[in-house]
Amino acid sequence: MTDRVRVSVEHDVAHVRLNRPDKMNALDPAMFEALAEAGADLRDSPDIRAVVLSGEGGAFCAGLDVERLLAAASGEPLLPSADLTRRTHGIANFAQHIVWLWRELAVPVIAAVHGVAFGGGFQLALGADLRYLAPDTKLAVIETKWGLVPDMCGTQLMRHLAREDVVRELTYTGRVFSADEALAYGFATRLVDDPVAAALVTARDIAGRSPDAIRAAKRLLNLSATCEVASGLAAETSEQAMLLGTPNHIEAVRSNLESRTPQWSYT
Repeated sequence: MTDRVRVSVEHDVAHVRLNRPDKMNALDPAMFEALAEAGADLRDSPDIRAVVLSGEGGAFCAGLDVERLLAAASGEPLLPSADLTRRTHGIANFAQHIVWLWRELAVPVIAAVHGVAFGGGFQLALGADLRYLAPDTKLAVIETKWGLVPDMCGTQLMRHLAREDVVRELTYTGRVFSADEALAYGFATRLVDDPVAAALVTARDIAGRSPDAIRAAKRLLNLSATCEVASGLAAETSEQAMLLGTPNHIEAVRSNLESRTPQWSYT
């Protein structure tokens, strides 16, 4: 992994930090590669129970690096190392994968957003389960400013969070909107003075729950975005049946009754 992304782990919580502060964590090819590698490492770490995603310096992520936009205007590919016309990561191309991987990660992901989240940066935050925003954060679906469209899962993620007319207005105009507006629209979970600190508190709370139950809950909630009711109800029953009577289910009950910290097992 390049120094574009730094990952630290404490108390079973991984903190993933975009680390290009001099460029407001803008997405260049090295940042794309580093995010993909970080996602792969976390996917293969069974002891990780929650993730916080944040940006170093004055911004979460300003979106695609302007140099790549200029290169694309000259006929070069946006990402020289990737063919964006190919589905290289399941249902996603490489650029979409950088966002969708957080949705597919088995554990909850919390984006701690400050400064700006524009374009690809905004879409990156949308890939998280929760989004904590600093009150002065500025956001934008800014692609039309550059003659483009949101193409990093934005159209598919925004529609589950905000009204269709709001999504259309923000996409068509590319206007910058505030954290207060993001909360009203449904894009922000909470506004907090210190998003990273608040996200870490929530992540540690999640990490204190049964890892089996949390992973099952994320599978169910991911499925609910695309399935019909009958399939969703059947999935609830299936997940519950797999949890009942397991060591972690029994430990959850006993630790609550005995008012002690649970000791989870990992399978």
